[in-house]
Amino acid sequence: MPESKPRRKNKPQSQQTAQGAHAVDKPMPSWYKPVMFGLMLLGLVWIIVYYISQTLFPIPNIGGWNIVIGFGIAMVGFFMTTGWK
Repeated sequence: MPESKPRRKNKPQSQQTAQGAHAVDKPMPSWYKPVMFGLMLLGLVWIIVYYISQTLFPIPNIGGWNIVIGFGIAMVGFFMTTGWK
């Protein structure tokens, strides 16, 4: 005995276009990736300079807070990776 073909559900035109709009992502701006990697490297360089200069640079009067600033700058770069497509 032959099997019947399943019926197709007709979707309204508005649902089809709404699904298609989400599938297409906007391209990333050209500045996003260099800024992201630049912030990660700047934070790393900040911490390296702090250790190599024996706490004299980048900002001598704040002491150990230079490490916090370096990690903060690097973390902004790492948080930017969540939006990278």
